[in-house]
Amino acid sequence: MLYTFDSHSKLLSSLQEAPDEVLMTAVHHECSEALTELYNRHHLTLRAVIARVLHNEQSIEDLVQEVFLEIWRLAARYSSEKGKALGWMITLARRRAIDRLRREQAYSRVEERFQKETEQQPDAWTQVRGEEDIQSADIRRLLTSIIATLPEAQKSAVEMAFFRGMSQREIAAHTRIPLGTIKTRLELGMRKIATKLRELNGESIPFPAAA
Repeated sequence: MLYTFDSHSKLLSSLQEAPDEVLMTAVHHECSEALTELYNRHHLTLRAVIARVLHNEQSIEDLVQEVFLEIWRLAARYSSEKGKALGWMITLARRRAIDRLRREQAYSRVEERFQKETEQQPDAWTQVRGEEDIQSADIRRLLTSIIATLPEAQKSAVEMAFFRGMSQREIAAHTRIPLGTIKTRLELGMRKIATKLRELNGESIPFPAAA
């Protein structure tokens, strides 16, 4: 046991003295201690890079962890011939921060538009809240045909919520898809259903046949 402890101590000591590029090679060979050393050295730098793009503390902290997990997964893509390891990590962190910002902004816009829509058309929204609200077989068939026209991802989420009574968290757990993604799919799907119902109610636009 002492030998094992000494060997581990020597490994940690050698990693602490190794340049980043050597640590990246070790990470590529699934050395978790090397990833830990990279984290200790550079997590504050990467956090600062991310904080220039995102301004939510929780999002920043979450993304720092995600970036280091991605470093673990993508270590094989790094080549010291293309530049220093820190530069590669900074580029990765910046790209992921921008991706996260775009997703958050898109979701915020969808949420805002959806909120306005449901406030302006409460009747259309309540018509599609659940199967228990459906009083007519004709309406049920109509809703089923509308749902069938949705993109597959939205259709699947709406069907699980609408016909199976699953909550957003239950759908996320069942499909192993992030909760935020499920919420966005449901809201987009329900908005489209509400729009179709309003069109039918006003008889302004003919309802297209289900695909």
